[in-house]
Amino acid sequence: MSVELCFYLDADMSPRIAAIGRDLGLDVVSAHAVGMAEADDADQLRRAAGEGRILVTRNRDDFIRLTLEAYHERRPHAGLVLVGGLGRLHQASRVAHALRRWAAGRADVAAYSIHWLSVK
Repeated sequence: MSVELCFYLDADMSPRIAAIGRDLGLDVVSAHAVGMAEADDADQLRRAAGEGRILVTRNRDDFIRLTLEAYHERRPHAGLVLVGGLGRLHQASRVAHALRRWAAGRADVAAYSIHWLSVK
């Protein structure tokens, strides 16, 4: 029996990605929708981990550092997906479809794991 992957979009990701992702069958929420758009990165990661959600972000450096800190301090962490190579005006649909393709290839994601999302 596989567990459905759940995602949390960091505030640097368009909330449209979450809406499109849900239409594609993903369990995804955005920081904007849950009132966390102004929260700092550590709070974003704590929120995602507390809900068992994989954090999705473009903010590579800060979240790699926070993931390493969480690992060393044994704080909860549900995984990290880094979205790279997109300009500021990325297309929400492309990201949502890429996330669905990525999720379809996995039954589970290990705590503290870091993954790259390829957006085509």
